[in-house]
Amino acid sequence: MHDQAAHAYRRVAAAGRRRAEQWAAHPRILDALTALGCFALMSLDIPGLAQADNSLNGLAATAVLAAGSATLLLRRRAPWVTFAVALLFLGWLHELTLAQFALYSLGRYRGRRAGVIGVVAYVAVAFALFQLPGWPAHRGDTLSDFLSLVVPIGVLAAGVGIAANRQDLVRALEEQRSETTVLQAVQAERSEVAGDVHDFVGRELTLLCVRSEVLARKARAGSDSSYAEQFEELGDTARRAHTLLNEIIVQRANDRSPTPGLEALPTLVERSERAGTPVFLEIDEVAGRLSPLRQAAVYRVAQECLTNAAKHAPGEKVQVRIAVADGLARVEITNPLPSALPARAPVSTGTGTAGMAERVHSVGGTFRAGRRAGAYEVVAELPAGRGL
Repeated sequence: MHDQAAHAYRRVAAAGRRRAEQWAAHPRILDALTALGCFALMSLDIPGLAQADNSLNGLAATAVLAAGSATLLLRRRAPWVTFAVALLFLGWLHELTLAQFALYSLGRYRGRRAGVIGVVAYVAVAFALFQLPGWPAHRGDTLSDFLSLVVPIGVLAAGVGIAANRQDLVRALEEQRSETTVLQAVQAERSEVAGDVHDFVGRELTLLCVRSEVLARKARAGSDSSYAEQFEELGDTARRAHTLLNEIIVQRANDRSPTPGLEALPTLVERSERAGTPVFLEIDEVAGRLSPLRQAAVYRVAQECLTNAAKHAPGEKVQVRIAVADGLARVEITNPLPSALPARAPVSTGTGTAGMAERVHSVGGTFRAGRRAGAYEVVAELPAGRGL
């Protein structure tokens, strides 16, 4: 029962966070709802306002309060405008509701300093009005009533706004850190790709050098030695290209091994199954003719997907299909979404998807990942190359 309650709580909390993010994505709608809420609260005082001030009838009081509430539409860009109107309402109509919204807006969108200044100004103006004749008894007839009603209203509203401002700053910092982490992951993946380019292309250039030297010796030993110098020149060109490649990719670690290809996928699957993640692997035979860089991209995608499945959907069967058709190599990896959240949230940096996408894009492919029909699906398509 405790586990079920915990799962239910996490689902409700996640739904609440999603709704908050949706509202945060539409600030103008949220501002309009705030203005309507303020007007609804102030409209409760319309009968009293019309009775206390003969210059305002019910219709005029409604129009004045609506105009004051409308200034909340500017609370993000110009909260001091709303605050000035709130002080006007305080002196003219002894209305405190707009002042609460204005002080919250100052603390929320201008920070602690503006919130404190707003509270001091609000208390000073309210206290000056309290000393004048005509201060309504329901707003604090005695000084103790005034201090226990008017002052806490302003302090609490500004305090909540300042706390929300701190949360905004923390959230912005977390988003910035997340973006930085993703960028670092992308950069690391680019370094991995550069290393693989060095290894694979360097190997081919080395073979070209060796082959050119062999052909040059054969040409000299044969009856026609006219091609010997051309083979030697070809070998020199390959060596210069290899040297240039070494100079360009200077960040490659000396002890780094290249990313494996399709031949290493069965071993990867075996390790995943030993860890409790069953895997169905299907590979077209022609996929073995993909270039080493494309095979490395396929392996990288499969490796990250199996790791993610073990973290977020433990015990669920993962289907890995690698097909080649119409000049495209398609990698499709799916796993069912778990029916219940894990007891403990998995440790994850959230950068694996960015790394996979960067690896696929580096060879001219496309990448997408997301939920689909009750499962999590990753699809990568990359050019198969010549002859495939």
